[in-house]
Amino acid sequence: MTLFNSAPQSLCILRLSAIGDVCNTVAAVQAIQQYWPDTHITWITGTLEASLIDGLPGVEVIVFDKKQGWQGYRQLWKTLKGRQFDALLHMQYALRASIATLGINARYKLGFDAKRSQDFQTWFTNVKVPSPPAPHVLDGLMAFGHTLGIPSSEPTWSIPYDDADAQWARAQLDQQKYNLVLVPGASKSYKNWTAEGYARVIEYAKQQGWHVIIAGSPSPVETRLSASITEQLTTPVANVVGQSSIKQMLALLDYADMVIAPDTGPAHMANAVNTPVIGLYAHHNPQRTGPYQYRQYVVSAYEAAIAEEHQKPIAELDWRTRVKDETAMQRITVPAVIAMFDNVVADFNLL
Repeated sequence: MTLFNSAPQSLCILRLSAIGDVCNTVAAVQAIQQYWPDTHITWITGTLEASLIDGLPGVEVIVFDKKQGWQGYRQLWKTLKGRQFDALLHMQYALRASIATLGINARYKLGFDAKRSQDFQTWFTNVKVPSPPAPHVLDGLMAFGHTLGIPSSEPTWSIPYDDADAQWARAQLDQQKYNLVLVPGASKSYKNWTAEGYARVIEYAKQQGWHVIIAGSPSPVETRLSASITEQLTTPVANVVGQSSIKQMLALLDYADMVIAPDTGPAHMANAVNTPVIGLYAHHNPQRTGPYQYRQYVVSAYEAAIAEEHQKPIAELDWRTRVKDETAMQRITVPAVIAMFDNVVADFNLL
């Protein structure tokens, strides 16, 4: 079933967070734009996420600040008062996102089908988007476009940043060497690999002649981890953790030759700017949540950890089953990450 045989006048996208999921949503939105370039698109998203997608061609961005509580909803609904959309793409099943839909007027309200929906999202939608057989989050988001009437296509990304962001990024590089950006920290500390492991990989990359930059947000988890890494290094390394805006981070990832990161937003940002990224995963299935274009370069402990917890094959588990062992990332070994580094060097001719 497709809803439109010709281009709708207006669509509303509801995807509030997080950075990785917003990067995936960009590809789904831009697939719609490529097929229906004259359709007006309004995207409701969170504060940090809005700063990432600011400047997306043809996209009106409306910020929903969840920190404002009910005042945030009232402000959103006031902004949208009197507006009617041909369709709302409710791409986030969290209840707080579903509540936002109550003040969004749309003929069709698309949401995930029973396989992918949770938190009562189906109560707030009148069109259920069929889940594709592929498990990745992005495949599920691309299916919204297919339900609208968009033909299947390979995801592509184009997220702009300005010249000042590019200038900042270039200033962090060594123009005479290949540049590795290491983003060691995720917002949830259990997703992070060990400081010792990161330090040993950095030392190896430097031995191969690479310039290494440690990057990340100013969160306490990330600043503590980066400090612990640098303490274990025998030679200095560039450390810009907490020193970049999200657009500067995007530019830095774009200029990098390779990125290493755990299950966190910058891994998907690197994917979006077509920079090879080695994802380090243990808690979520990387075939579902890994950097879409570079899933073959994920170093994963998920399969072993989930098998130990459930004593059954992954195929028999719910598609979003998470590893609960908070020490699971320690299963990742330094030789495995170094071997993947060498694979990326060879595959992308970074010699």
